[in-house]
Amino acid sequence: MIESFVQSVNQVSRYIIPLLLVGIPFYGLIFKKVKVYETFVVGAKDGFTIAIRIIPYLVAILVAIGMFRASGALDLLLNFLSPVLTFIGFPPENLPLALMRPLSGSGSLGLLTDLINQHGPDSLIAKIGATMFGSTETTFYVLAVYFGSVGIRKTRHALVAGLFADAVGVFSAVYICRFFFG
Repeated sequence: MIESFVQSVNQVSRYIIPLLLVGIPFYGLIFKKVKVYETFVVGAKDGFTIAIRIIPYLVAILVAIGMFRASGALDLLLNFLSPVLTFIGFPPENLPLALMRPLSGSGSLGLLTDLINQHGPDSLIAKIGATMFGSTETTFYVLAVYFGSVGIRKTRHALVAGLFADAVGVFSAVYICRFFFG
């Protein structure tokens, strides 16, 4: 019963993306009478304009991340906080990922990959890291890029809410993974 359901879902999943890629423009053209190609070109042009506007924000974030890692500040912070983290049950190996995730998706993905390579994919540290990666957001990136692209300058409350949500995601990942796997 379950096996036939899984096979049916697999069959549907093979065709869903091609169906959407053809179906959505067809629906717009036939039922909504939208000039699909012209609308697509206008959207692509707007997207390019937005990309040009957000480049300074992206450069600033990447430079800040590079300086933090290259200066050794991350290693100092990790050495300083390691005893406290161990005491509360937070693996110190996951701290760089927890700190990097609000800043950079690709940087945190690199750290997660390093954790998995060093400790193995089935280790508690790797499971905590993967859960942490999936349950947090690149808060500073989102604020810089999305808010910057529409001209919002006052991000105080969004920053606090985003960082609070990231902290909840980080600690939840640690304790839920310890509960289920550790």
